[in-house]
Amino acid sequence: MTTVPEAVFDIAVIGAGMAGASIASALSSTHRVLLLEQEDQPGYHATGRSAAVFTAIYGNETVRALSRASREFLAAPPEGFADHALTSPLGNMFVARADQLGRLEAFFARPDIAPLTTWLDASATRRLCPLLAEPYVAASVYEPGALAIDVDALHQGYLRAFRRNGGALVTRSGLEGLDHDEGRWILRTATGAFASAVVVNAAGAWADNVAAMAGSRTGYVKPFRRTAVLVDPPADMEIARWPFVMDIDEDFYFKPDAGALLLSPADETACEPCDAQPDEWDIAVAVDRVCTATTLQVRRIRHSWAGLRTFSRDRLPIAGPDLDLPGFYWLAGQGGYGIQTAPALAQLLAARIRDEDCPEALRAEGIAYADMGTERFHLQPAA
Repeated sequence: MTTVPEAVFDIAVIGAGMAGASIASALSSTHRVLLLEQEDQPGYHATGRSAAVFTAIYGNETVRALSRASREFLAAPPEGFADHALTSPLGNMFVARADQLGRLEAFFARPDIAPLTTWLDASATRRLCPLLAEPYVAASVYEPGALAIDVDALHQGYLRAFRRNGGALVTRSGLEGLDHDEGRWILRTATGAFASAVVVNAAGAWADNVAAMAGSRTGYVKPFRRTAVLVDPPADMEIARWPFVMDIDEDFYFKPDAGALLLSPADETACEPCDAQPDEWDIAVAVDRVCTATTLQVRRIRHSWAGLRTFSRDRLPIAGPDLDLPGFYWLAGQGGYGIQTAPALAQLLAARIRDEDCPEALRAEGIAYADMGTERFHLQPAA
């Protein structure tokens, strides 16, 4: 039986988190765009559970390049994009024990990290964050230009621009079928059927499911759970100016968060796509690791939560066409960097869908279409 679509669009974007909202916003200036979201509201999963930090020295080389290319937008968004600044000063610090100094030195020596950072000895490190225990910290690499991101303002800015351009957002519209017929995609959802010439798979943890529904290869991406905890700070310390602090081996991180301290064990537990919930063991590990590195004493947990960080097989984002399917594009696998790289990835994928050259600002950072697309997986052995 032929499915009759209720509406026809140029492009349908699946998933209205940060990835979907940013690419839908970018494309809506030139195309009629549908944005589908399975939840009651956009941004319920990974977007709404982000650590909300911009750092140009976090992640692999490609992620760092995407972050640098996104900074200008985050620091100075287009007029009318948001009612207030999207970012505020924070600072970021990678710390090391004496036995980790070799790894910290190697990190500091990288050519794209050294210009953005300062090497601090133990005393200087503790002056910036007095919570760190004196016997624990040997040195740190400090990034003064790191920023706190207002994730909700960024997300809502993209959605506002999308609506202003005439885009259609449909929530409570989980995908139930996706078929290619007579040169267009038919999307069957909980709220009806829609048609579009192009589909963008921005479904986050569900991206592999969407690909399977479309008839693509699977196994490009996999979600992993990460835990966060809010606790009371020491009563005798003013924490507002403390930086984001991460262990050089990424065994934990903590940062000030609206008068509380946010702790994480930086866990990475493979799981199925779901409404992620924190595990008691991971909560305990977060507290133990941070308390070991600091003088913090945790007497109660204010709040805990978990989110899903979705990685590709090679830990690089996917932003490009599916080589097996006509008019099917991916925007997935951003890992824990999806908020801070959203402007660059949306700009890159929008240009590729429009059949334009890779934007000069991205090429200047060494970013190429071939690095971001699914073509690279055809040259790699399966995991």
